[in-house]
Amino acid sequence: MDSIISVKNLVKDFREVRAVHDLSFEVGEGKVYGFLGQNGAGKSTTIRMLLTLVEPTAGEIKIFNMDLKKHRKEILRQVGAVIERPDLYKYLTGMENLRIFATMSGIKISEKKLMEELDRVGLAMRAHSKVKTYSQGMKQRLGIATALVHDPKLIILDEPTNGLDPQGIADIRNLILHLSNDLFKTIFISSHLLSEMELIADSMLIIDKGKKVVEGNVKELFDPAETIVQLKTTDNNGAYEKIKKSELKKFLHDRNPECIMLKLHRDEVPALVKELVQMDIGVMYLDSRHSLEDYFLSLTSGQQHVEPFKN
Repeated sequence: MDSIISVKNLVKDFREVRAVHDLSFEVGEGKVYGFLGQNGAGKSTTIRMLLTLVEPTAGEIKIFNMDLKKHRKEILRQVGAVIERPDLYKYLTGMENLRIFATMSGIKISEKKLMEELDRVGLAMRAHSKVKTYSQGMKQRLGIATALVHDPKLIILDEPTNGLDPQGIADIRNLILHLSNDLFKTIFISSHLLSEMELIADSMLIIDKGKKVVEGNVKELFDPAETIVQLKTTDNNGAYEKIKKSELKKFLHDRNPECIMLKLHRDEVPALVKELVQMDIGVMYLDSRHSLEDYFLSLTSGQQHVEPFKN
């Protein structure tokens, strides 16, 4: 499977604050990739770097196997994006908005094609109504239509269900599934709603304070028999190397600068603890979460903040 997005060791500093810390991930072609984290976790900053709205402090971004710095224009011609709430002309109709965005994209498109795009997002019946009369969910769907008007290969959506009622959320969810399953678009979508990502994403990444904490296939991550163990030791690097050389290697799931992540059946946790002690690993903290949702809630409880960094 080809990677549409490849990010390696991405860092973004805002003066004394580190908003994104050594972030790496890949997004496969034709997949829905969920980018999860509490508000302020670094999601929007990462998305702005993917769209060249913010320059990274360090790291590498490749999209369509091209370096984003060297091939910016070529890449962005194939990307559609909605960042936060779409910027629409409220006193114009949905059709007029779409026509303007098509012109701004440098493409010529017929009225029939514009209507087809509006129909795709469920707005054909309101094509000639002014946007100021639209509900927030309708505005969000029109925003997605403007991002689709130039037929991009990659669609980036930043919190597309934010502020929507349950019906609006369901409409956006169904639209995303249609874009992925029927039109084979690659979709990178940020959210703080784990339950929604479970319904639409193929893979997901959870970040906390700008750092990757969990990444993987959604079906595997949500397996109810599996347990995610967060391990902190007196020497994480040394412990990680010991685990890699032991039979516990099969449980290694991920790591970040602060902890080691292991994934195993809940019945295997006692044996894991015993084995760690026998390996003379100084366990400072071990937290076993019986579901990804429990673990996610543990990350997102309390006030979210970005951490100061040290040179």
